[in-house]
Amino acid sequence: MISLKRTTVTDPAFVELVSMLDKDLWARYPDKQGIFAPSNKLDERVQVVVAFSEGQPLACGGFRPTASTTEIEIKRMFVHPAFRGKGISRMILQELERWASEQHYTSAILETGIKQPEAIRLYETSGFTRIPNYGPYQDIEESVCMRKIFAS
Repeated sequence: MISLKRTTVTDPAFVELVSMLDKDLWARYPDKQGIFAPSNKLDERVQVVVAFSEGQPLACGGFRPTASTTEIEIKRMFVHPAFRGKGISRMILQELERWASEQHYTSAILETGIKQPEAIRLYETSGFTRIPNYGPYQDIEESVCMRKIFAS
């Protein structure tokens, strides 16, 4: 059985998973990952969800407020390779949306990359639509930016 834990960026399970995520991204985007590093820095404003099974961390994701008072940015979504294809990323994403909605946020933005078709598919099937690249991603052709308005 999979359980979800709302936590912070200092949670050891989250730190472990994000380390794996960073290695995965460096492998996919070796020439560009250094550009993304500043955008991936996490601070105490980031709220995190970690999925566990029998005490083992399986997946994570987080969100942080944007300059808008009604919008969040989804960050650091990752599923351990051994547990992919089981719907865990969708569970994480749905929990992040619920948590954000509880705090009166009404929409989310995110950035993913063209070499992550599984992530693009997850976001599209979860109601996200492509938008022009925003902020630090504006001139990065490998970036795919998306937005979702939460259901009322």
